[in-house]
Amino acid sequence: MSVLVLVLAVSAACCLGFGFVLQQNAAQRAPLNDFLSFRLLIDLVKVPRWLGGIGLMVAGTALGAAALGQGELSLVEPLLATNLLFALALSRRQTRQPLGRQGWAGLLLLAGGVTTFIVAGEPHGGAATADPMRQWLIIGAMIGVALLLTAHAKRSRLGSGPVLLALAAGLLYGVQDALTRVSGEKFAEGGFAGLLTGWQPYAVLVLGITGLLLVQSAFETASLRKSLPALTAAQPIAGIICGVGFLGDRLRTDAVALSWEAGGLLAVVAGIMLLGLHPAMPTGTVERARVGRLQPQPQPQ
Repeated sequence: MSVLVLVLAVSAACCLGFGFVLQQNAAQRAPLNDFLSFRLLIDLVKVPRWLGGIGLMVAGTALGAAALGQGELSLVEPLLATNLLFALALSRRQTRQPLGRQGWAGLLLLAGGVTTFIVAGEPHGGAATADPMRQWLIIGAMIGVALLLTAHAKRSRLGSGPVLLALAAGLLYGVQDALTRVSGEKFAEGGFAGLLTGWQPYAVLVLGITGLLLVQSAFETASLRKSLPALTAAQPIAGIICGVGFLGDRLRTDAVALSWEAGGLLAVVAGIMLLGLHPAMPTGTVERARVGRLQPQPQPQ
């Protein structure tokens, strides 16, 4: 792993983590009837804090794209998952909660899991698959699962809805990362002409906007404790599947390496959950107040 890829990916994670906290701070005050509506994005554009969060997210996406241009998707995605560390750092500053045993355990599991996966798997590049059907099957499966999760979330917006939306957005962002890498390769080969004649950059834009709507709807209806861990866990898994599935990324596949890779990913997910549920994360008091307002009120006799 080159130092440049490490710096770019961790810098991207920093911007994304800070950006998610600012976005959720603003989105939780949006009207609930904007749920899964593009009116939500229109309303949030008027909020300076949200615009600051989006600016950081754009910067993080650009840095992540630069990292993908220098390294394999299976290498960059686990590093991007460390965005939760930076989100927790900003949340701690806001809530003044100590890190404690839970925070240290989550930090060690996340950092150790990422390191274990990278060292055991030794991600390296290879020839991308020439079979377009395989690419479409993997992308279609990811988008199909995201659609199913979104459909179920609409029926339980104040229950499991935020978690399901965050999972769906994570899957879409993983696919977006894969297509961002393909777009970068097309640009390197044919410049803007080669880039704009392919479908991938337009798919990147559509996936980005759709994922943004899902994330903001999740942030609107629940605290970061519910939404951000699911988002952070789903994106690298989807990205790794795309990288290995059709982009030509290679990982070690002997029994010992596969065991360590699986253990590393499990540690990453466990660390994400511990950090996401840390008391420093916003408590969702606005969310609870809204739920109370949505409860049926007794009718006057």
